[in-house]
Amino acid sequence: MTATGQEAPALYRDPAAPLDARVRDLLSRMTPREKVGQLNQRMYGWDAYRRTPDGGFELTDALYAETERFAGLGALYGLQRADAWSGVDHAGGPGTRDGADLAALVQRHVVERSRLGIPALFVEEVPHGHMALDGTVLPVNLAVGATWDPGLYERAAAHAAAELRARGGHVALVSALDIARDPRWGRTEECFGEDPYLAARLTEALVRGMQGESAEYFAADKAPVVLKHFAGQGATVGGRNSAESELGARELHEIHLPAARAGVRAGAAAVMAAYNEVDGMPCSGNRALLTELLRDRWGFDGLVMADGLAVDRLARITGDAVSAGALALDAGVDLSLWDEGFTHLEEAVERGLVSEDVLDAAVARVLRLKFRLGLFERHSAQTPVPAHGRDGRDGRDGREVSTALARAAVTLLHNDAGALPIPASVSRIAVLGPQSATTAHQLGDYTAPQRPGTGTSVLDGLRRLAPPGVEIRHARGCALTGDDLSGIPEAVAAAAASDVALLVLGGSSARTPDTGFAANGAALTAVSEMTCGEGVDLAGLRLGTAQHALLDAVTATGTPTVVVLIQGRPHAVPEAAERAAALLTAWYPGPWGGEAIAEVLLGIEEPTGRLPVSVPRSVAQLPVYYNHKDIEYGGYVDESAMPLYSFGHGLSYTSFEYGPPLLTGRTVEVDVTNTGGRCGRTVVQVYLRRLITSVWPRTLELCAFEGADLAPGERRTVTLTLEEDQLAQADTVEIRVAESARAALTAVPAVLHVRT
Repeated sequence: MTATGQEAPALYRDPAAPLDARVRDLLSRMTPREKVGQLNQRMYGWDAYRRTPDGGFELTDALYAETERFAGLGALYGLQRADAWSGVDHAGGPGTRDGADLAALVQRHVVERSRLGIPALFVEEVPHGHMALDGTVLPVNLAVGATWDPGLYERAAAHAAAELRARGGHVALVSALDIARDPRWGRTEECFGEDPYLAARLTEALVRGMQGESAEYFAADKAPVVLKHFAGQGATVGGRNSAESELGARELHEIHLPAARAGVRAGAAAVMAAYNEVDGMPCSGNRALLTELLRDRWGFDGLVMADGLAVDRLARITGDAVSAGALALDAGVDLSLWDEGFTHLEEAVERGLVSEDVLDAAVARVLRLKFRLGLFERHSAQTPVPAHGRDGRDGRDGREVSTALARAAVTLLHNDAGALPIPASVSRIAVLGPQSATTAHQLGDYTAPQRPGTGTSVLDGLRRLAPPGVEIRHARGCALTGDDLSGIPEAVAAAAASDVALLVLGGSSARTPDTGFAANGAALTAVSEMTCGEGVDLAGLRLGTAQHALLDAVTATGTPTVVVLIQGRPHAVPEAAERAAALLTAWYPGPWGGEAIAEVLLGIEEPTGRLPVSVPRSVAQLPVYYNHKDIEYGGYVDESAMPLYSFGHGLSYTSFEYGPPLLTGRTVEVDVTNTGGRCGRTVVQVYLRRLITSVWPRTLELCAFEGADLAPGERRTVTLTLEEDQLAQADTVEIRVAESARAALTAVPAVLHVRT
């Protein structure tokens, strides 16, 4: 009691009190039922509201029932999510103008239903921008990997976090930890690439951009990141989604854990336990992974979330939902996603399946994140919506950062006789192919419906940017999938009547309402032109039958043909390498990717991308990643065992010359000269090759990289520093500096003797 006889306010409500003290105080006041409620994230957010006739929102009985069940709500997934799975579109979903109002409405209800006034975490998908109506769509992670530019990605991540918080969201689910080892996997587009070091540097950039400088409390425009998926999900057998992983401890630690380790060191607030198993135990029930490694060895004190319905899958091991929830909690999972198992944790504690201390520790981590977000002070106030977004369309800042990423990701794979940039003498251009005039297939998986007129196709970009007087003809030619060849004659005629043919091919992750969905949102059936995305795995890597027929027919005209690939995985298209005058890939470049591609084709911008994955000649070669074990592999009798294009490869419109590397301690210096006639950017890539080691080494390992922009004739000394732990487990290593992994194999090495 105070001196006036009134009860003192609870310590947890005092924003000046130490954070840990606030957590302890609140936890001590909670009942077992309330504690369990904090660890559950049961609802699909789009089921919590509906539009009213006057254009506002009202809450649903489903939300009332969920908050009544546990006298509150721990977290709510996807309140702002809009896509074919949720069925949310512009007719009924929240946009830039009213998303924050909806979040505030739900939060007020949650706080009112909670005896202690505990707000909910609003968890949103942010795989390549906030996946909400009118949110800025960024290029997918595979395109981000192609930029080899952590600084640029950090800026994009900061923009996405600000948009999320402006809409009333709190927590960002972001793919970052999966390593692309098998391009048949439909989620390859969510990976930064095949290399752990590249993924680690980009994961650090993601955490810095979204969360800001390491601090106890998050700024109002910053969002805690849930890094997914931990760990080894990119190594599933056969490239099949959620399949088992055959991983030894060394492969796990050398390839699949460095990005997670880097994210933890950078201060990531949370990680998501993956679907796959490691050594027979699913990640969501794997105590050795989630507690002994992540918490005890790495010192991670943040939140662990299970992937959707992953906890309930553990009943296959434990026998029922109650014991499944107990196994996951004891292993280190703090917050479930849609599971039934975590709703029975009170019973699990009573039966002695898991201790109350473990329950309290998980609840404390959830509460701590809520305090760090300032939700107890600001649960009814939202960050103002940026003025540029009030018209319900993408703002200028979002478009600029998305286009900058797309531009930096465009990768020139070959350019015979200088076919690109398109010469000034060209007066007639044929723009052909199923990807040439649409933005729908530039966007990647999870993307919300776009308003009409949003984005720029390749055709749009060329029509706007081509010099006056250039005639541009268009013919689609064929669809992305199927064998309908009826449109090919029109495309052939356009190509034959032109000076240059631009053939835009590829794949798509665009879902439609006809797509069949699993309970966790993965595609059960790929419909229409969908060839990539979660649940859309391929046995082969060739493009659709009609696309290959179109490629054959157009190149047979004799008109110089430039092939552009818009794709979510590296498709095997050796015919394009053999027959096209130039070949480039842009991955899924986002809504304005067509503009970025057109800029590069016309020479307005330079191609600066580098491959984040190796490109196979055929699916029969797999795996083709560069950093395999250093053994003299035999080739195949019927085709080369080498990739079509190697990791790190990418051409410019100019040329660069590298001097011999100078090694001093852990510092590498190399002189780089622009020997061509145009400004350009090269990416200096440093690889190490272990010579004398305690275990069998890999052929090469990327250990540093740095982009360098050089004017014609300019020479610069680029300095890179190796990390000490990169040199462990070797007495002697070679340092090789080159522009790609394949070039590094023939580069002049500098030998470093290491004593560890």
